Amino acid sequence: MSRAFRQVDVFAPGPQPGNPVAVVHDADRLTDQQMQTFAHWTNLSETTFLLRPTQPGADYRVRIFTPQRELPFAGHPTLGTAHAWLEAGGRPGSETELVQETAAGLITVRRSDDALFFAAPPLVRDEPADESTRSTVARLLDIDVARIEAMRWIDNGPGWVGVVLPSADDVLGLRPRMSEIGESQFKIGVVGFFDSPDSPADVEVRAFGAGDGSQEDPVTGSLNAGLAQWLIREGRAPATYVARQGTALGRRGMVRVEADHENVWVGGATRTIIRGSVDAFG
Repeated sequence: MSRAFRQVDVFAPGPQPGNPVAVVHDADRLTDQQMQTFAHWTNLSETTFLLRPTQPGADYRVRIFTPQRELPFAGHPTLGTAHAWLEAGGRPGSETELVQETAAGLITVRRSDDALFFAAPPLVRDEPADESTRSTVARLLDIDVARIEAMRWIDNGPGWVGVVLPSADDVLGLRPRMSEIGESQFKIGVVGFFDSPDSPADVEVRAFGAGDGSQEDPVTGSLNAGLAQWLIREGRAPATYVARQGTALGRRGMVRVEADHENVWVGGATRTIIRGSVDAFG
């Protein structure tokens, strides 16, 4: 049975790329193994599968797979899947919002003229990193622990630990021990602030250990959500800011953060790059 397929670019206003996600429609009859096999074949950081919702209030259900495992939540797949669902004719219950069912719960996605935003889910681990974690993360990043201004667990499902460095240049200058990060299972998000009003964004972000752990992630919604909740709450960042990510990989990811009295919203541009159908699964 053929199923509609889209590959959606997320977090890039164009023409340079952001982060792609593969989306398979009408996936209710696929087995867990078929989903995992196909996600392994695409070799993208995430592949998603659209299903009928099972919870009241949800417009659709999504399952999210890396090449190795299923995730309860991930940011750029949330936006890419919402884009694909809407483009395929999905009709949300609201003109401005839709509700996505995930293994981490219901996620609200807000629509604007030029972007989609998801409401950052609650953190499942929200606590300062202990000295052992600080030391290990510094070693994995190959920097002196004294260069780390702050570190905190900001896990909203994937397992992120957030690290603040003195500047955006410090973030771009990192040369982490990627093979060791992959073996350690740590997922490390690093952020540093630009100090010029003429800068292309407010902060520079890099993500290490996502997906299969051995590659840097181009643009990461879940990490930016966790960072935003932490940085805004502690007064390190304003309620509205722009994060740039993917620079070190030749990408042009721009992540927009907007906090109101109820939610921290994380969003950006989405566009379909590939349309087609899927015929074969394992």
